[in-house]
Amino acid sequence: MSERQACRLLKVPASSYRYRSRTVGRDEALRVQLTELAQQYPRYGSPRLCVLIQRQTPHNHKLVERIYRQAGLALRRKQRKRVVRASVPAAAAQRANQEWALDFITDALATGRHIRILTVVDVFTRECLALEADTSLGSLRVLRVLETLIQQRGAPSRIRSDNGPEFTSRAYLAWALERRIDLVHIRPGKPIENAYIESFNGRLREECLNVSWFRNLFDARRQLAAWRHHYNHERPHSSLEYSTPKAFALAYASAGLSCFEAGQEGSIAALSPQPPLSAENLSCCILK
Repeated sequence: MSERQACRLLKVPASSYRYRSRTVGRDEALRVQLTELAQQYPRYGSPRLCVLIQRQTPHNHKLVERIYRQAGLALRRKQRKRVVRASVPAAAAQRANQEWALDFITDALATGRHIRILTVVDVFTRECLALEADTSLGSLRVLRVLETLIQQRGAPSRIRSDNGPEFTSRAYLAWALERRIDLVHIRPGKPIENAYIESFNGRLREECLNVSWFRNLFDARRQLAAWRHHYNHERPHSSLEYSTPKAFALAYASAGLSCFEAGQEGSIAALSPQPPLSAENLSCCILK
């Protein structure tokens, strides 16, 4: 087959059919030079190597970047180590002090200084147990707040939280081991597994933080304490059939005492709040 017949068969112009690439081997010198510099400076990336190359011979930075990638000289970044948590089905709380939920929420003062607020909620009674505000809250401060609550209410069976450094420190883990409290850490990036505290933080943000102006840290603590009292004693809670968390806790305590004396269990079940959803269904509905 002649060349003309081949062009007609392939339906390409004769100029394209005869074309031979002239770039083969053209960039070989640049490749060798770039490889030598990369071996000499193993932690230099393409921008710094491009500057060194252009000091000797002017080259387009896009060409240097292309040769850099084709030669496989890109820096190997270390993968960030992330904690891996197994998915644990959420167990329904059946009594007060069975499970506490912890989390942090941030806000700012009138001066622009940021503050952190530790929120503690009883999952069963929905009571807000603590709103601790300060410019910095470490694990030892968290333990001090929990110890105060334990002296007032007794120790919980388990505590649910995220994987923040305050909740994974050695001091925190040793304290829980000594107190024989089970720690439930949710999976990273899955705040829905701690839905009760996330829902509470949403109410706190909408009803207090977004409508309040804190002049200083002492004013913030005062207003947070007033809102916490309102939340526990006056605010109707939808999952408690619009009863207040404090009223529900008192009703449950009195019903539990009477049932214990009578040896019955039926009236306690009648006072139980809406059962917590499973991990699969929590994404569809967060209890308020």
